[in-house]
Amino acid sequence: MLPLGIDVSKATLHVALVLPGEKLRHQTCANTAAGFQELARWLKRHSPDPVHACLEATGPYGEAVALFLHEAGHRVSVVNPSLIAAYAQAQLLRAKADPVDAALIARYCAKEQPAPWTPLPDELRQLQALVRRLDALHEMRTQEKNRLGVTADVIVRTSIETLLEALDAQIRDLKTRIAEHFDHHPGLRAQRDLLITIPGIGDTTAAVLIAELFHKSYGTARQAAAFAGATPRIRESGQWRGRASLSRCGPALIRKALYFPAIAALRFNPTVRAVQTRLSAKGKPKMVIIGAAMRHLIHLAFGVLKHRREYDADGVHA
Repeated sequence: MLPLGIDVSKATLHVALVLPGEKLRHQTCANTAAGFQELARWLKRHSPDPVHACLEATGPYGEAVALFLHEAGHRVSVVNPSLIAAYAQAQLLRAKADPVDAALIARYCAKEQPAPWTPLPDELRQLQALVRRLDALHEMRTQEKNRLGVTADVIVRTSIETLLEALDAQIRDLKTRIAEHFDHHPGLRAQRDLLITIPGIGDTTAAVLIAELFHKSYGTARQAAAFAGATPRIRESGQWRGRASLSRCGPALIRKALYFPAIAALRFNPTVRAVQTRLSAKGKPKMVIIGAAMRHLIHLAFGVLKHRREYDADGVHA
């Protein structure tokens, strides 16, 4: 398959196709349904056979074109942007422009042959859309609450309070829709019901974990924690010893969703409290303990889903 690199932005797709002999062909099209059709016609002119398309994981901006190419019979790979950045450094690439980036992604695709991407089932894609929208509404609500705290003007305060009421209504409605979505899909509902048996994990956190973390298959709980960016990153060299921190290399929404549940679990979950006791005895700071609690919740979640049994403080879960 000829490698196709796609540099994705909100409005535009810059693509680069590597032809035999390392010749490059570039094209730019809109990141819309009409633009996808234009891309398909362009690909057909240059390659009668399916291509291996590669693009960075850019959240919602690249999902539609990835799905379009997959359904058209092309092989599609969606890769971590940090891998492309590391490849650019290894190539000593100095230029930074969309056509250059597309060519870089195409060459990475040709050299590394990344694994094919498979779109999620419709019920998981819809759940992802719902939980991401709920997160966006919560962010907007926090921003408006912060503005309300520093605004003295009566008219502005009234405007903010009106918007907050509307946001609260939208949040309630979206939570209802998420609950109904689980009710309509027994497989997802069974996963949620297992997760909420873990002290510290409620309906909202369970929805995020199912939509953003456990839609993938993991061999171990540590792999799941690593995908979430909840594993420690060690910083040391020679005799220098830096402070370990979370790697933060996965979706931020997962870590955000686990922060307050981890704090609750440190109080109410006996297995997580045991982690706190052990780390406190070693003199670890508060944020390290919270990070460990987040990681332990992922291990517990992995265990109850793997063994398909409710949380048991005396049982083995991972």
